[in-house]
Amino acid sequence: MGKLLEPIWGSKEFLKFIFAVNFLTSVCVFITAIALYGVTRQENYLYMPLSGFHGVLAGFLVGINQMVPDQELPRLKIKAKWLPSLMLLLSMAISFFTPESATYLSNLIFGTYMGWIYLRYLQRKPESKHRGDPNEDFAFSTFFPEFLRPIIDLIASKFHRNLCGKSEAFIDTLGYSLGSAPLPGSDPIEASRRREKGAGALEERLAAESLIAAGKKSEELQINGTNNV
Repeated sequence: MGKLLEPIWGSKEFLKFIFAVNFLTSVCVFITAIALYGVTRQENYLYMPLSGFHGVLAGFLVGINQMVPDQELPRLKIKAKWLPSLMLLLSMAISFFTPESATYLSNLIFGTYMGWIYLRYLQRKPESKHRGDPNEDFAFSTFFPEFLRPIIDLIASKFHRNLCGKSEAFIDTLGYSLGSAPLPGSDPIEASRRREKGAGALEERLAAESLIAAGKKSEELQINGTNNV
């Protein structure tokens, strides 16, 4: 995933994403553990080991969703936009059967959301000199099936007001209408350019892997032929 995202974001932005998502995920997991202890008074929430890179990996899936949402993965035969929700669904299902894996579930959930928060509101766009990606196609509810989107939109709208309500109010005081003018960075041409770039990088990566696999196979055939001789 890093080999796909780093060439598009740049090494500096790639590292910023890793540190920001990992830090925000850790803070949210810590607060959740303290809150669960306060509600249940069960001390296992205080001493449960919570660590790992799972949150950043979940955030990488969100990044791939942003870059190539409609790209179909060759082996899985699913579109990239469903990767975050499928990962969360499988993780929840596994946690019911293996209780020890439930300790990583909070990292995956908060990693997915914090990765989206960073890309939606915080990531700097050097080509447009704006932050975030307010495109409607990258709304958090688009990660989920149609019947769940009204519920997700209701919850996400509250976070949206807290995160960017002040900035939108400031724009309104300057006399700009958000209804008639597109938000900075929401230009469909810019979004299309970004996705084309991501799709090209993914195709190059898949082509390189297929060439490597073909080379290894030919080497094995040569070695087997030599051994037979």
